[in-house]
Amino acid sequence: MSSNQPVAPRIVLCPACGKDVVWNDASRYRPFCSARCKGIDLGAWANEEYRVAAKEEPRPNEGLDDGSD
Repeated sequence: MSSNQPVAPRIVLCPACGKDVVWNDASRYRPFCSARCKGIDLGAWANEEYRVAAKEEPRPNEGLDDGSD
C-alpha cells in the first residue's frame, strides 16, 4: 500500500488571528502564524484573560469550633 503521491499538509487556524497555518517543522510559531500572534496569546495568559471556572470547595475543618478559646 505504498503511494508516491505527496501527503497534503495539515492546515490549522492561528488561535489569535484565524489565519491558515501549515502544520509542519518549517512553521516556527505553530500553532500561531507569527511571533506577534504568539506574543498576544502569551500576554493574554499573563493577564489572566483565560480562566477555567471553578467552584471553591470548603477546606477541611473550616468553620469547626475546636473549643480552644
